This record gives sequence, structure tokens and C-alpha cells, in this order.
Amino acid sequence: METTSLTNEQDAPIPLPSIPSPQVLLEHHLKLLRLPTFGREYDKVARQCAQEDIDHPRYLLRLCELELLDREQRATQRRTRSARFSVLKSLDSFDFLALPSLNKALVLELARCEYIGRKENVLALGNSGTGKMHIALGLGLAACQQGYQVRFTTAASLVHELIEAKDEKRLLRFQKQLAKQELLIVDELGFVPLSKSGAELLFEVLSQRYEQGATLVTSNLPFNEWTEILGSERLTGALLDRLTHHVHILEMNGPSYRLKESKKSKVEMSKK
Repeated sequence: METTSLTNEQDAPIPLPSIPSPQVLLEHHLKLLRLPTFGREYDKVARQCAQEDIDHPRYLLRLCELELLDREQRATQRRTRSARFSVLKSLDSFDFLALPSLNKALVLELARCEYIGRKENVLALGNSGTGKMHIALGLGLAACQQGYQVRFTTAASLVHELIEAKDEKRLLRFQKQLAKQELLIVDELGFVPLSKSGAELLFEVLSQRYEQGATLVTSNLPFNEWTEILGSERLTGALLDRLTHHVHILEMNGPSYRLKESKKSKVEMSKK
């Protein structure tokens, strides 16, 4: 009689689970802790510290500083994207010599952004082409770099968004979003006449920010001509009363900066 040999499966060796290497575990934990710079730099920094005979606390300090610096840079990038700047411009690239009427010392003081903490306003006034947008963009970028929430828009675009939000029954939500911005920049007030409803909506936004948030407005018109844009002396007077109570005024009248740059470029091209 044939016998069949049966294999007892219980006698078979049970494979031990593989143990992740310390490097894999470390990278996993750093990912959970949201410390990406630690994960990228710990090995390189460890070798540098070994060569420089740096102790463990200083090694960890160096990693922490790298993590904080990277985190701050990423936060600045997020704030800059959220600000919706039409283009990125810094104050470093502004030619102050081309506009002697502009108070450079005041601009540099404003770049420290202390006025934002005090919820004060800035008005940049002057004829077209003198760099008002550049100054506004530069101050807005400086604010983002110093941790403030900024929103950049033109007066016409803002009014369009407000009217659209009102039509879609979400005006209150949009107004709350604007109110959260620590610095609201409204460029080109005066370039496009506003409708009665548009002027009233803009007034409401700006008046709500009175002593609640900083506002920067650029305009090519002197105050006595703002009525032509807002359409009402009463509305204009009330708006100016709020904007100019705590205000820094940048006088920016002079020859067109853009025209000068255009002529300069043409001369340089003709020499080639």
C-alpha cells in the first residue's frame, strides 16, 4: 500500500518581516512631521558638521535654521501668489533719480511696513507714467516678504468683481475676503469713470477698512477731480475723509517715466 507523505505547513519557517532601515524610518517620520528641509539636508549637514567638529546641538540648530528659512521662503511665495500682482516689481529696481518730486525717504520708510500694523493708508498721486504702479507693487511685495496678507487690484477690476459678486448673491462673502487683507492695493483710480452702483460698492469696501486695515490707492487725478470718477460730491467727500485721516501721501508728478524709458530703449537699439 502506497503511503503519501504529508508536509506539515506549520513546520515551514515563517519569514520574518523586513525591518526598514533607520534612514527610511527617519525620512518617513520627517515627512509626517512636515520637515522636508530636514529630510533633504540632514545627511549633508551631518558631514559638514563632522568635518568642522561641530557638536550635536549645533548640528540640530543648523538644521532648524535651514528648515525655518525654507518655510519662510515658501510662505512668502504663497502670499505673493495670493496677492495677485499684475507683475513682480521691487523697489530696488525703481529709478528714484528720474522722479525728484518723490520722497524717497518716505518710500523706504513705508517699505518697513509699520504703517500696515498701524492700519494707515498710502495715496500715490501723480500724472500718468511716473511709476505709481511700480511703487505700489514694490510696497506690496515688501509687505508679502514681511508676512502680511496683501491683495492687489485695479479700481475697475475691483468694481467689476463687486458688481459680479452682488449679482451672484455672494457680495458679503467677497467683502469679508477683502476685509481680511492686511493691505489692500487699489491701482488706477481715476482711469475709468465708475457707475453709480460701482462707486457706491467701492466706497463701501474702502470705508469698511477705515482704521481696520491699511489701504494703498494710486490715482492720476488730484483730489479735487475725484468727483468726476465717483460721480457724487457727497460720496467723494466721505471717502476722502476716511482715506486721508491716517495717510502718507506720495507726490509723483513729473515727466513720464515710461516715455523716458521707451526713448532710452529706442536710442540704445539705434546704436546697435
